[in-house]
Amino acid sequence: MLGILISEGEKEEIIYLLKREMEEILFDMDDSRVEQIIKQAMEDRYRTLFSLFKRVASQQDCAKYIPLFKRNSKNFS
Repeated sequence: MLGILISEGEKEEIIYLLKREMEEILFDMDDSRVEQIIKQAMEDRYRTLFSLFKRVASQQDCAKYIPLFKRNSKNFS
């Protein structure tokens, strides 16, 4: 486990970057040209990003990005 001290401005920048990455993945997941194996990797990346996001974002922000993928075997609460 690692700990990190960041300023409020740095926290907001991290939130912004994570939101942008997650939104891009969600957009690409709807593209029918993307192969299923790639979508699986994108889903795994999204779950990792969301795990980081929920550590710095408010509950209200997190609610907008809760993963709603087919696999529900992992706990994200």
